[in-house]
Amino acid sequence: MRANLLLMINIIALVSTSALLSYLFQNSSFSATSLLLILVATALIVHIFSLFKRQQKQAEMVIRALANGDSTLGLGQQHPMLKQFEQVKTQMQTARFNAEQQAQFLQALLIHVDLAVMVCDDNGKVIESNPAVSKLLGKNFQHLQELGAVGELILNASNNIRSTTYWQNGEQHDTLSIQLSIAEIQGKVRRVVSLQSIHDQLQLKEQQAYKRLTKVLTHEIANSITPLSSLADTCSNLLPQELCFIDIEDKQDLQLALSTLASRTAHLGDFIARFRQVSSLPKPNLAPENLANMLARIVTLHQQQAREQHTHIELSIKNQQLVMLDSSQVEQVLVNLIKNALEVLKSSQKYSVENVVQPRIEISLAQNTSQQLYIEISDNGPGISEHVVDMIFVPFFTTKQQGSGIGLSLSRQIMLNHGGDLIYVQKPQGACFRCVFG
Repeated sequence: MRANLLLMINIIALVSTSALLSYLFQNSSFSATSLLLILVATALIVHIFSLFKRQQKQAEMVIRALANGDSTLGLGQQHPMLKQFEQVKTQMQTARFNAEQQAQFLQALLIHVDLAVMVCDDNGKVIESNPAVSKLLGKNFQHLQELGAVGELILNASNNIRSTTYWQNGEQHDTLSIQLSIAEIQGKVRRVVSLQSIHDQLQLKEQQAYKRLTKVLTHEIANSITPLSSLADTCSNLLPQELCFIDIEDKQDLQLALSTLASRTAHLGDFIARFRQVSSLPKPNLAPENLANMLARIVTLHQQQAREQHTHIELSIKNQQLVMLDSSQVEQVLVNLIKNALEVLKSSQKYSVENVVQPRIEISLAQNTSQQLYIEISDNGPGISEHVVDMIFVPFFTTKQQGSGIGLSLSRQIMLNHGGDLIYVQKPQGACFRCVFG
């Protein structure tokens, strides 16, 4: 209001001064009065321009403040653009509120979604990520270079990709499915990455394939073995003692062939029975169990055998939590692992020229970085050769002369049914198996 009044007074004064100056020029020559009026008119013009400049600067400050989110400044009540300014102010506030609401919704969605999602710039710096990323990868990071081969795969990609890769962080092993989308957002290149663990799905598919295979094989082979064994026994019993042969050894060979056929079909039948265990493992009957007490019982069970072969068993308990499990099935797993370790150490003693180090089995109950309980059984024997490590959990694969290859596969199936896993852990010396409980 005050600015408008000043502007009006200045304009009236300028018009009056101009009219008086024009009158003086028409009726008299140039005089001191004319010079004074010219100076007054010039001052009025400068003052009018300064008033316009001040209003323009005020409008710029208000608009700039509004653009920066500051709505405390405003135009005067008599400003000619006050109505338009208020409309723009309302629209910008509404747009900013909606944008903030959408950003909060997306942030909350990223926090609560199980899928690991992160956004990086074109140089690999992580701009945004949800908690599922650090939970999946086991650590926090600020740059893709900290992820090793996984980061290189994402950073070096020139197009959108969908791939799988192996991930290891300390004792954590996983198989990751990676989906990368490269997009230009707000004029800058951004790499949007989603990560998902497919380790459990791969294991499930693998176990389902083994089950289907074993069901088919056990059905077909068992159908053939049963009549063969019966026929071999029948033929052996029907063979008369007075049957004449040109050579008595021919009769002995026939009897040996029939008895061998019967014996081998019986052994094959036992193998098929063990074979069927892989595909017909009962569902675990879960109940709370103290793993420390279970381990103490199992160690006591094997102490006599260990002493006889001069093997020391060491038990370390670092956690006393209860776990939901089927005690009979889990005990079977632990007994299998300890039995394997004792057999390996006994065999290595037999073929070793000098037993410098006492054979030792270490059993520990602890918790990993993912807060999962695990039982680790390790020995200081010769260990497992690198070229067979990938095959040890395959059904019916064995390095033992009298082994069936069922034990480790069945043990892993039991742990998977409990929501955990049975893994082989590489150690500088000896073999180490870890039973992880989900």
